[in-house]
Amino acid sequence: MNLAILSESKCWGLCGLKVARAFLALTLACVFMQATPFGVHAEEAKPLAEDPVVEARLVDIAQELRCLVCQNESLASSRADLADDLRREVRSLIKAGKSDDEIRTFLVSRYGDFVLYRPKIKPLTYGLWFGPFLVLVLALVFLYQHLKARAATEQNTSALTPEERERLRAILKEQ
Repeated sequence: MNLAILSESKCWGLCGLKVARAFLALTLACVFMQATPFGVHAEEAKPLAEDPVVEARLVDIAQELRCLVCQNESLASSRADLADDLRREVRSLIKAGKSDDEIRTFLVSRYGDFVLYRPKIKPLTYGLWFGPFLVLVLALVFLYQHLKARAATEQNTSALTPEERERLRAILKEQ
């Protein structure tokens, strides 16, 4: 059915255009439904560690680690596959008897300081720790200089000279 021919037909009319639009919308809905998977369902909850002490320690450590996929989420709250792998790795390190610092050191050596929400203060992370304060100080210096220059400009702008006042009065009287 060609909609262009039907829309040009005199018998098609306004009601027919509404039917044609509805048909087009239904067709597009069917196309989009075919593009989406129908088998989507919720996954079952993953079991916690057999040992609640290990799981509690994992949560404590994972709260301080950044998900490498999500980047703005902690490893503990992320649902990414890589986060699952990292939690499994941390769990195995805990079971192997590693301390929290040893686990963090291992993850930093493997993924860099980015994996930590609060990286240690060292020359490589100075910009991260002190950069915001430096930007604030520079903004305040810029604001001070701008306001100082503006005040100087306002002081240099003097009132009208007597000749300019007379000329202004003459112009105003003409109007």
